[in-house]
Amino acid sequence: MMTVDLLVAPRWLVPIEPAGVVLEDHALVVDRGRIVELLPADQAAARYQARETLTLGRHAVLPGLVNTHSHAAMSLLRGIADDLPLMDWLQNHIWPTEAMHAGPAFCEDGARLAFAEMIRGGITCVNDMYFFPEATVRAAREAGLRLVVGLIVLDFPSAWAQNADEYLHKGLALHDELKGETLMRTIFAPHAPYTVSDEPLRKLRQYADELGIGIHMHVHETAGEVDTAVRAGGVRPLQRLDELSLLGPDFIAVHMTQLTDEEITLLAGLGVHIAHCPESNLKLASGFCPVHKLRTAGVNVALGTDGAASNNDLDLFGEMRSAALLAKGVSGDARALPAHEALRAATLAGAQALGLDGEIGTLAAGKSADFIAVDLGGLATQPVYNVLSQLVYASSRDQVTHSFVAGRALLRDGALTTLDETEILAKAARWRARIRP
Repeated sequence: MMTVDLLVAPRWLVPIEPAGVVLEDHALVVDRGRIVELLPADQAAARYQARETLTLGRHAVLPGLVNTHSHAAMSLLRGIADDLPLMDWLQNHIWPTEAMHAGPAFCEDGARLAFAEMIRGGITCVNDMYFFPEATVRAAREAGLRLVVGLIVLDFPSAWAQNADEYLHKGLALHDELKGETLMRTIFAPHAPYTVSDEPLRKLRQYADELGIGIHMHVHETAGEVDTAVRAGGVRPLQRLDELSLLGPDFIAVHMTQLTDEEITLLAGLGVHIAHCPESNLKLASGFCPVHKLRTAGVNVALGTDGAASNNDLDLFGEMRSAALLAKGVSGDARALPAHEALRAATLAGAQALGLDGEIGTLAAGKSADFIAVDLGGLATQPVYNVLSQLVYASSRDQVTHSFVAGRALLRDGALTTLDETEILAKAARWRARIRP
């Protein structure tokens, strides 16, 4: 009998691949932070001696959720400027507040608050874009969360850098510092076509090719953005990015609410990934990402929460449900983005967009043991006829009881194990008093 670290025995295992499969009365075997195998529970008990056995008779266990787009530190700006269109929200409220307060302490405290919320809601990997990324790294390292940290690039100055060259220089230095980190990766994060000019984008593409890291950018978020670009330069932003050779299988385009059929064909041909943030787009009245058309064309569509300042939560269960319902409503097809595909968008599709699908996104032997447990035994999720539908259409993040990253429990029986919730809340209250005394 082989000794292993952990044996997880839930009511249901949801591996994500093969699509639509749910394993009943199976066990997940974990050792040294990795998945050993999935097998019937009685066989697991006969084959393995576990140092810990986690019996979850009411639960579904599935891969940890992948948040493909976030601004974690902006959790400290939650609710500060609601019910406004994007550019008014940014230019007249968010950017001025950031100019006054966004420093290393703000970013670290805000990221820690966000990561605590994410872990509680079953998010085990996040792709983040914000100032002072080194502060976000410190918070993620303390939390034990898997992080893809954005190396932000802008033309205009901020508290972190004065111009595009300095942003790139600082980002490359952070990339070098993180080499060898098992839970940390970097990605270039030019903010948007309207905030980054051609020359920095050319340099960024060269560095991305040399270093083998991806690019993550807001693109076609609103009709106004597209119209302004056409008036100024004669071409739509996506065409400009294509002409700069920025687009490719290492590029994640965030939002993408304004797309022609020709642009969808272009995206599919180039292998571009989409980070779909349905609730942020709805709240800012930015438009609707044509998810059904994109997926039909073969484009990989993942899910993101965006920041808490524009959402206002970091809830990927909510995003799954909203994405599934919107896809049906926008396309006029009730079969668009069915439950098993919505779950894939929140797990494997995000892993693929980030180049992490060999490590996370499914429950499979050899992969990292990043998984969550969702209690389906309560009133709101009974009776259970279809586990996948129940997870997408009826479950909430509050039903997540356990979150593991690389075999380490970050949430156990609903309690955070790596972060001090009392301290996080106290710091959030102090920031609130400082920002709006």
